[in-house]
Amino acid sequence: MAKVKAKSKGKSNARRRNPAKVRAKKKPPQTFAFSHHRDEDFDSGLRPYSAYRDLGFAKATNGQLQAHVIRMTKPFNAEDVAIPHYHDVDFQMVYVLRGWFRTSFEGHGPETFHAGSSWIQPPRIKHTVVGYSDDCELLEIVLPAEFETVTLEKPKAKKAA
Repeated sequence: MAKVKAKSKGKSNARRRNPAKVRAKKKPPQTFAFSHHRDEDFDSGLRPYSAYRDLGFAKATNGQLQAHVIRMTKPFNAEDVAIPHYHDVDFQMVYVLRGWFRTSFEGHGPETFHAGSSWIQPPRIKHTVVGYSDDCELLEIVLPAEFETVTLEKPKAKKAA
């Protein structure tokens, strides 16, 4: 005869966790923030071929994240734009608002993203911008708000034989 395990009333055999012990570290408080589109809010930013509109979320989250809209301001020129680099971040996400954007990621090769496309980049993944439309605009969200961008050397052009 097989042994039948008696069911306990309302309790499982799984270990119960104390919710107080499971909670993450206390994070700094956040405040309400909003941003309305205004062309005059675009400023020069990280790259000379684009302008950035800060959405004000870094201050509202006490530096936990930043969000900005990036607008391409100059036609694509590989000499000025195709600069290998990476960002020392915890999280980075990009959403294409208008136009298209082409970038090449270490280990993945080039990928073209059109309006409505999005991607996340693992921390410190090396990448290079390899093209964009004149009307390209991107939404980028990065954690933390303050981070370092490391520029890498461009690969040497191969000489013709």
